[in-house]
Amino acid sequence: MNTKTFTADELSQLTDIPKRTIRYYIQLGLVDRPIGETKAAHYIDAHLDQLLRVKKLTEAKVPLERIRQVMDGEAEAPPTSPRKPGSMAVKTHLYVMPGVEIQISAEEAGMSPEQIRMLLKEVMAATQRVMKKDNGES
Repeated sequence: MNTKTFTADELSQLTDIPKRTIRYYIQLGLVDRPIGETKAAHYIDAHLDQLLRVKKLTEAKVPLERIRQVMDGEAEAPPTSPRKPGSMAVKTHLYVMPGVEIQISAEEAGMSPEQIRMLLKEVMAATQRVMKKDNGES
């Protein structure tokens, strides 16, 4: 499965976080370092997920030190405020079959890309079982 890669500019645009702030979050250890060096450096979905999670927590007025603990798995994420009109959210659409699609906010669900792939695999297997039963197969 191909992983989408992003430049720093694309990541900044997708998250509405300035590149300088992204570099600061990397320096603090809130976001992983990019893959590669200098101009060849790039980011992947995991970086996007991390940045969106940090953004959500900062918008909820969570201190950066607490965010670091949450990102390191040392502390539970505090409850966040409901979405505001005009806010942006990245959703993953999982295509199961014609007419069946699952929409996931990995950030809200707290799911990693690997967990989302595992969920899709399980849903597809369950869908096949249901379709076989509906067609009278055992």
